[in-house]
Amino acid sequence: MTTAVVTGGAGFLGSHLCTRLVHEGWKVVCLDSLITGNPDNVEGLGDGIHFEAVDVTTPLKVAGSVDWVCHLASPASPQDYLQHPIETLKVGAMGTFEALELARRKDAAFFLASTSEVYGDPEVHPQPESYWGNVNPVGPRSVYDEAKRYSEAATMAYQRTHALSVRIVRIFNTYGPRMRAGDGRAVPNFIYQALNGLALTVHGDGSQTRSLCYVDDLIEGFWRLMHSGLPGPENLGNPEEHSMLELGRLISELAGGVADVQFLERPVDDPARRRPDITLAREELGWEPLIPLKEGLGRTILWASTKWLDKEPP
Repeated sequence: MTTAVVTGGAGFLGSHLCTRLVHEGWKVVCLDSLITGNPDNVEGLGDGIHFEAVDVTTPLKVAGSVDWVCHLASPASPQDYLQHPIETLKVGAMGTFEALELARRKDAAFFLASTSEVYGDPEVHPQPESYWGNVNPVGPRSVYDEAKRYSEAATMAYQRTHALSVRIVRIFNTYGPRMRAGDGRAVPNFIYQALNGLALTVHGDGSQTRSLCYVDDLIEGFWRLMHSGLPGPENLGNPEEHSMLELGRLISELAGGVADVQFLERPVDDPARRRPDITLAREELGWEPLIPLKEGLGRTILWASTKWLDKEPP
């Protein structure tokens, strides 16, 4: 039986990866500090998963053989990493080293969940993997941007020094069930507001764009990259671009109403445009997102309607 250690496995993306691996017949060891994760996300997976509340910036001790170490631990929304800046830097640096060391000791392959945030506020559009980015190293968002850039550098250093088998994925905006209502990202914010009859809060004038990938499509990309033998980095995301104002109005319509819009100040270093160039994923993995935005949002709204209706966001 293939065994994977998944750091951040109780988070949004981590729990979906754990679910996929268990359904593929793998044994999963889920490690999470629970700063932003929720153990309820991995309930119902039976004997296929073992959960431990662990700070992954400390030495990781896992008994038995391990075939994969998948490092997804990190606050991922701007609200979360601005509330936990030191923890974000530590998990990107120390946590990555501890996960890499575990993979080296166990002679396991290593999978790193990086991010489109390594491109910063891009001056190249769409963003290919060859683009080095436009990151403000002293801005408030740098705690996440630079932590992920550092984690990529550490991963490649272990590949070159220890011949570690590695995979690096750069994740663009992803949405779906198990997001937190209060995590500050656009999709859960808009869904929570629309379901509860609140005004949609749009930053700036809403013209900034994002490219939104449904979580099931993203996890399929993870699976294909893991089995490709390619180190990456590989962009995974949806190249279809939408403005934030357009997205908010679409979510309001799908949730059954038309809400008022409240415009708020735009955050510092908020990227104006974000869209992946997925040429490599198409050519090397045979992957591209298949679930249309309306369908994915509909699934997410249906899930959220059982969790967030008439409730205070956590």
